[in-house]
Amino acid sequence: MENKSNKKFFYISSFQILAMFRRGLFYTYLSIYLRYYLGLTVTETTLFATLPMILNIVFQTLVWGPISDKFQKRRTLIILGEVFASVSTVFVWFFHKLPSSNHVAGYVIIIGLTIVEIFWSMSNVGWTAIISDMYSIRVRSSIQGKLRSIGAIGNFIGIWFGGLAYDGLSRHFNGWGFSQGLLFFVASGVMLISTIPMFFIPEGGVVGISSIDEGRKEIGQKVKNVLSYSRAFIIFLIAMVFINFGRNSVALLRAQYLTLPAGFAVSSRMLSYIANTAAVAMFITGLFVGMVSKVLKDERVLFFGSLLAILYLLGFVFAKGLAMVFISYFLAGMSEVLIFASSYSYVSKLIPPSHRGKQFALFNATFFLSWGIGATFIAGPIADLLTKAGKSQMFSYQMAFLAAAILVVLGIFMLVYAYKRVDKVNTQ
Repeated sequence: MENKSNKKFFYISSFQILAMFRRGLFYTYLSIYLRYYLGLTVTETTLFATLPMILNIVFQTLVWGPISDKFQKRRTLIILGEVFASVSTVFVWFFHKLPSSNHVAGYVIIIGLTIVEIFWSMSNVGWTAIISDMYSIRVRSSIQGKLRSIGAIGNFIGIWFGGLAYDGLSRHFNGWGFSQGLLFFVASGVMLISTIPMFFIPEGGVVGISSIDEGRKEIGQKVKNVLSYSRAFIIFLIAMVFINFGRNSVALLRAQYLTLPAGFAVSSRMLSYIANTAAVAMFITGLFVGMVSKVLKDERVLFFGSLLAILYLLGFVFAKGLAMVFISYFLAGMSEVLIFASSYSYVSKLIPPSHRGKQFALFNATFFLSWGIGATFIAGPIADLLTKAGKSQMFSYQMAFLAAAILVVLGIFMLVYAYKRVDKVNTQ
């Protein structure tokens, strides 16, 4: 039985490491390409995350989530999603080369990735649900931590490779890797390869499993959400909106901030070293988050991870040199693992097995929408408006980081309220 469990983890971790490789390779540098090569404004560059993520969540919630719950086909959704996304990614590169205007080409990428995200949303909702299908509530935070740790290895390699490919080993111009298609092609190929290990894991689903949700038993029998969303679940989601929108709203701006000619002006290769500090932190933290959660419980781990997110954001506000930037990225990596693993484990206690597709889609929304909507409507406009008002670009970016930190603070207050709400239900 243990050997079978190890094989199962090997296959899902293989998928995770390839997925994180692709993300590190592609998205670490796309914001720079849109901003400095294609000439989009800060706010415009954030649209490559906002519009795709909106479609992602719409399809997760209204299409793929219900399909997942009805047919209980998790693995199938993941495989189909990755295959379709792989093929469509190549077309995004092809079509963005057609316009004569760089500005239009930027919007072609944004629109293209929006379409790609429809397919990735299949994979996202299937992946989230299948982890809960395969593992009990007692080990979910540990499994998520290990997956984040292993994924960090792929992310590290992807960021490093992307830094080399972005300017063609410093032999070509900045943006060469995207303009000539190399980064698009590699990302597409990795998506196809990542489907291979998925064929060796169970389909997933909860057909034939007892309808009694062990997570609900732990959180309290009076949290009743079999047919509807519990109030505790909704309050917790609101808290995660503030926390995730805060810490992730500036994620797309960090690379722009560091490569700003009037600021730190780092090269793509140096940027890969800095960004990989977060990957190292994710790897280390992922190894221990499961044990920490057992000792401190998910609630406290999530609270501590949110505090680290505030420190990382303030580090960018007050950084005078790259040493503070490296430290901030390390804290960002730690908080990423702590927040994701603990929040996933905690919310899984509030979701019954038969509704994992739809309710995990809502939980996923607090993550996926934070990268784009938070950047487009909060961080991006702050940076652009302050720059237009005559402030330096460095100061404008720093104020965006400060606003993000304030959002996380508000999220922590809401988180405390959510915990009190659950405790109140359990004591009644």
